[in-house]
Amino acid sequence: MKILVAVKRVVDHAVRVRVRPDGSGVETDNVRMSMNPFDKHAVEAAVQLAEAGHASEIVVVSIGPKQSSDVILTALAMGAHRGLLIEADGRVETLAVAKLLKAVVAEEKPDLVLLGKQAVDDDSNQVGQMLAGLLDWPQATFASEIKVVDGGLEVTREVDYGRLTIGVSLPAIVTADLRLNTPRNAALPMVMKARSKPLAVRPVAAFGVDATPRLKVEKVSPPAERPGGRTVASVAELASAIRSELSELEAR
Repeated sequence: MKILVAVKRVVDHAVRVRVRPDGSGVETDNVRMSMNPFDKHAVEAAVQLAEAGHASEIVVVSIGPKQSSDVILTALAMGAHRGLLIEADGRVETLAVAKLLKAVVAEEKPDLVLLGKQAVDDDSNQVGQMLAGLLDWPQATFASEIKVVDGGLEVTREVDYGRLTIGVSLPAIVTADLRLNTPRNAALPMVMKARSKPLAVRPVAAFGVDATPRLKVEKVSPPAERPGGRTVASVAELASAIRSELSELEAR
């Protein structure tokens, strides 16, 4: 089995997100960046499948500026075999990402494509589904467990009412939920070894996909600051405070 894993470079989850003063977007200059957390679970799933003897090659692809090579190196350090960076300046919308991944799939011919269920910078939750539609492949989203069975995969999905287990034939698209696994931390020797693994860099134009944004962001603003809490001395005071808040809400 050959696995293709798509990863994205985003603002590190431990960093407080700040909006640019002009409201044009989120501040990324001089901000720590890292691999999208959901994508890291997808990489871990691919590596575990390889360690179990179900996968012979793991190819990691990322779309973004040249700095995105660092998240590919992270995936290579975790156990992926080679990487591909599709270099793109500026914002690449989800449909363009799906079209670029379709072009990569046509070249690489993987049996399985793994992605994070969403990226934490836009929370679109669209690329996996769009890619499945463009390829006309079966899909299993929000995966919390993946098992290889005869003829395909058995995937357990996180749904509103609990868990749902479905079977999908290969080739297929699977998007990873946070409950899928616990991503490994690559040791320093693996990080150094990752630098010797193949990493190709190609421009968007090489894939014949128009990545020009179709949507215009008018303005980005931070959420309103939450008022601080206060301590009450008794249940009676708490009840009184609740009544007062409700009265103010009704008056509005």
